[in-house]
Amino acid sequence: MRGRLALLVAAVGVLVMVAFLVPLAVLVRTVAADRATVRAAADAQGLVPVVGMADPDTVRLTVDQLAAGSGREVSVFLPDGTVLGARVPRTPAVALAARGQSLTVESAAGREVVIAVQGRPDGTAVIRTVVPRGELTAGVTRAWLVLALLGVLLVLVGLVVADRLARTLVRPIADLGAVSHRLANAELDARVEPAGPAELREVAGALNHLAERIQVLLREEREQVADLSHRLRTPLTVLRLEAESLRDPGDAARLTTAVDGLERAVTGVIRQARWRSTAAKGGGCDAAAVVGERVAFWSVLAEDTGRSVTLDLAPGPLPVRVAGDELAAAVDALLGNVFAHTPDGTPFTVRLAPHAGEVALTVADAGPGLPPGSVRRGASRAGSTGLGLDIADRAARAGGGRLELGSGPDGGAAVTLRLGAARP
Repeated sequence: MRGRLALLVAAVGVLVMVAFLVPLAVLVRTVAADRATVRAAADAQGLVPVVGMADPDTVRLTVDQLAAGSGREVSVFLPDGTVLGARVPRTPAVALAARGQSLTVESAAGREVVIAVQGRPDGTAVIRTVVPRGELTAGVTRAWLVLALLGVLLVLVGLVVADRLARTLVRPIADLGAVSHRLANAELDARVEPAGPAELREVAGALNHLAERIQVLLREEREQVADLSHRLRTPLTVLRLEAESLRDPGDAARLTTAVDGLERAVTGVIRQARWRSTAAKGGGCDAAAVVGERVAFWSVLAEDTGRSVTLDLAPGPLPVRVAGDELAAAVDALLGNVFAHTPDGTPFTVRLAPHAGEVALTVADAGPGLPPGSVRRGASRAGSTGLGLDIADRAARAGGGRLELGSGPDGGAAVTLRLGAARP
């Protein structure tokens, strides 16, 4: 923007200078030529009394003195044809002046000034002088240089003023852009200091009001989510009591463990609703331990549904830049998709191994595979919520990785989470 304003001011300044300086330059040349002509005519007028009354010798002496002093060519044409001073042929201007008319004409040598002198007994004499081209343009070049320098100086001053003005406009706009980017990066406490013209100050105030409104809406939404999650604690408590009342200790222990996991998930939801997620704070965990624990949990359900589980777990620890709760939620989402979208008895494989500075977690099954667009949040073609793969994708991106979809060796789906490895 500053460059465009400077270019605009420069263009306008040059046009104004051209419109002003070109006529002024022509006027300077005209004035210089007229000044030299007037001076030459005045010198010639000084000869009129001498030419009108003196004898030829006196006239010749006076003409020679004038030519030597002025540096111009001076000639006197007497009525009898005698030429005193510079020996030049009679020009048409001299012939016209011999009839009693004084005039000034342009010639190849410069400007010719002829003056008719009447009163001599033998007729009309003519005084002729020539103003050279150099004298007509004396001082014009220097005046043009001064005008050109003045024009350049005025354009430069205009550019400086335009740059100062543009800076007062660009700086508030840049501040608005910086605060907008900070707000986009979830820095909701970012505010812009209103500055610049009234319009920009109004925009800055509107942006600050928008940021405050976003904070209020997010706070209300978090409180609502937290309240909703907190309401789940009552049915969870009832479920825990029911699980503890089972007669089979194994079933009671398994259900109690499931309730504990669900309660931890609800607690995590409340914590995330009220504060930032642990992944955003750069949390980490041992992927081998988390994956092993979650596969062991789902193995019980796999056994009940007749599924064979193949666990290929690299020896740990395998530290990754994802919080344990986040990774556990991602693993549960992937394994939950296997149970939800493949028929009972479908085998699946879970593989965890380091690879090229990353830790790759692959869940592959022998089911029908994934439909296109499966990672789009809230979209599902199997009647579910459509959030499973999105949860896994966000966990992968939070850990500096990515989610990849493909086909397994048995023709089913293969989902790979590539997580950024962390230092042990």
